[in-house]
Amino acid sequence: MTATAATHVKHEFGPVCDSQSRVLILGSIPSPSSREAGFYYMFARNRFWPVLAALFDQPVPAPDPAVRARFALNHGIALWDVIQECDIHGASDASITGVVPNNIASLLDRAPIGTIFTTGRKAGQLYRRYCLPKLEEKGDRPTVINLPSTSPANAAMSLVDLIKAYQPIRKALDEREPES
Repeated sequence: MTATAATHVKHEFGPVCDSQSRVLILGSIPSPSSREAGFYYMFARNRFWPVLAALFDQPVPAPDPAVRARFALNHGIALWDVIQECDIHGASDASITGVVPNNIASLLDRAPIGTIFTTGRKAGQLYRRYCLPKLEEKGDRPTVINLPSTSPANAAMSLVDLIKAYQPIRKALDEREPES
């Protein structure tokens, strides 16, 4: 088996966020399928969108970036990633090196986000290492909850288990209804 060289990857699309976004869901860096589609969680076997749909008792949004962005925003959800650029082997979060983080603080300045959710162990580690210290310097201390990865690589968790694990998103949204 031949080792492949890491690819330098830049995040080519921005966050999904508006003034009504109350929670932020952060991944690590888009997968090759997501980079190709120009949107979040677009690998066909990733269970992110089925999990979100189940949380709101709605059908899974069509695999169209505009439809999925509207779905997230309609539910008060912002989407982004911890990493702006890095070196990575394929879609393996474990191989990530050379991290340049996104400016999460700039997003928090634009929306009333009270809770940040990271998807997967690596996204949580990277957030705590690269983003949290900068937020704390500014005095921002949003609640952070690490959730399991919805990637098919996390085969130990069934869809039902993931839906249960992602319930804190719904709870955070229900607790922070938008102001009229």
